[in-house]
Amino acid sequence: MFSSRDAFDNDACPVGEELLGQMYRANPNGLSLLVANVSPDIRARLALFCYRRSHLHALALAIATSCAERELVFFGGRVGSTLYALSREPVRAAAPHGSRKPITLSTKPLSTFVPLVDELDDEDFGDVVTA
Repeated sequence: MFSSRDAFDNDACPVGEELLGQMYRANPNGLSLLVANVSPDIRARLALFCYRRSHLHALALAIATSCAERELVFFGGRVGSTLYALSREPVRAAAPHGSRKPITLSTKPLSTFVPLVDELDDEDFGDVVTA
């Protein structure tokens, strides 16, 4: 079994960039067709690869649903086990857009600064003239 450290050390995408891009842009039905054409070991490594990137997290979960726990654990250790468990949880509905707190912006200046005025004192001026 690979350790989680081994999985991170060999962190190269197991599929080509073109296929990864197609998976990223695919709808759920299209994704399942693309994933079905990938061998189980590559699929598990791909799910782990995507899981380590926050912008691909949803894709990782979708791919992991088609993986066996044994494969995910073999290639990812504890991370693979966690990914397997997360992929089997029911999908939570996204919060509606209107449920967020509104953002308010201040209309006042953030801070005020005292202008810097470099005035010469009479004593400093006298030293410069006599020197």
